[in-house]
Amino acid sequence: MSRSQTLRQNTINQFIDCINNNILSFPLPSISILAEAFNVSRTTIRAVLNYLCQIGILLFDNNQYHLAREPTQKDKIACIFEKRSIQDKKVETYFYHLINSKKLLPGDHFNEIQLAKEINVSPIVVREFLLRFLHYGLIDNVKKGEWELATFDKNYAEKLYEFRSVLEIFALKAFLAQSDNHINWIKARELLQRHKNLQQNIQDEYKLFSTLDRDFHELILSCKENRFFLQSFDLISVIFHFHYQWDSSDLKERNSIAVSEHIAILTAILQKNEPLAIAALCRHLNTAKRSMQESIGRALAIKNR
Repeated sequence: MSRSQTLRQNTINQFIDCINNNILSFPLPSISILAEAFNVSRTTIRAVLNYLCQIGILLFDNNQYHLAREPTQKDKIACIFEKRSIQDKKVETYFYHLINSKKLLPGDHFNEIQLAKEINVSPIVVREFLLRFLHYGLIDNVKKGEWELATFDKNYAEKLYEFRSVLEIFALKAFLAQSDNHINWIKARELLQRHKNLQQNIQDEYKLFSTLDRDFHELILSCKENRFFLQSFDLISVIFHFHYQWDSSDLKERNSIAVSEHIAILTAILQKNEPLAIAALCRHLNTAKRSMQESIGRALAIKNR
């Protein structure tokens, strides 16, 4: 199968998904606008529209494309997308990459159809991923298929800190209550050593901390085997790192402090000293909150100049 044919079939399937999920409005906008939205050529869009007219989904009348009937899954061409779990992971990885590489910043607009084309996944996978963040105020739905990365104030950081504290302190207590032969104790020792290794090379490798930070908090939350814990942490982690990207001038210092705080928490955990571990965790979460608030303050100051 040629590359152009593969692209055309993917776009047909994406178009059908968008119709079924009310992402597109009728009559359809111009071919140029559709080509830009789907990130394909106008030639490809014309071929897609012609095909959908041929099978009776669209009707071309008075120089406009109208919806003739609701499409079904049988209308889709043999799907060439990867299985859903792989698509979910690709969307997550790509979205986080856009944030961490500063290709998406607070206030930026982006289109879910374009994202789907860039990642080569179904638009529905992208939409369902984005809806997770909508409930936490990380993104805003500007219009059908169009999104904006939200901007936050310091009060948002305070509320997020309160929720994160309740979540992680509860998980930490559950972690300490695990049996002595649980594999998480081995993971905690290995994670402590990784932190010590990074601490020795923090001047040169401080940017590696984000991965270590994710592993640290995931380990604590994983003990409950509660999908809601991990989903909540996923969103919180993105929000915190999202704001740190606004100003990287003190990133090395922040990460150095965070590594030391993680080491203190892990050491107390391995000693099974609950009061000490909780106190160390609270200090760490408070530091993260303060850093986020300072980052927000600097960003707002620059914006208001």
